Amino acid sequence: MLIIAESAKISRFADIEDSVRGSKIIIGERASIDSFVKIKPAGGSGDCEIGDDTAINVGVAIYTGNGVKIGAKCLIAANTVISPVTHAYMKKDVPIREQGFVPPGTLFNPRPGIVIEDDVWIGANCTILEGARIGQGAVVTAGSVVKGVLEPYGVYAGSPLKLISRRR
Repeated sequence: MLIIAESAKISRFADIEDSVRGSKIIIGERASIDSFVKIKPAGGSGDCEIGDDTAINVGVAIYTGNGVKIGAKCLIAANTVISPVTHAYMKKDVPIREQGFVPPGTLFNPRPGIVIEDDVWIGANCTILEGARIGQGAVVTAGSVVKGVLEPYGVYAGSPLKLISRRR
């Protein structure tokens, strides 16, 4: 189910798929979804919520998986991938493609979904993985990989990700 605020600006070149499993995709007031953004219900039945006044830049891919919640007034830069789902891969006698996804709440997936709190800036070409929790006001520099919990107002960089400073 697609729920898009009337004041949201969605590029005609964005691709937002409706879910066949009943997941909701909710886009808030004055949110901006740029060209070639892909929002795809895949790998779970979680909802995707994009908060008010949030801007999603060109080429971003968001999979709904086990759920994505992006707060208000966030900036998501070009070519970022947000993937709240993990492929199963442990059985060597079964092709990975046939193993499906790791169910939420298991040893390999203890914190399902992704939460990005308000006023977060994620730089270009970042990858945000299942279980990530990005605190309010945090900054993630370009090219970083996020798979853990980031403190509010921290500035993070790299892969492996490191706290490099704090907003004042």
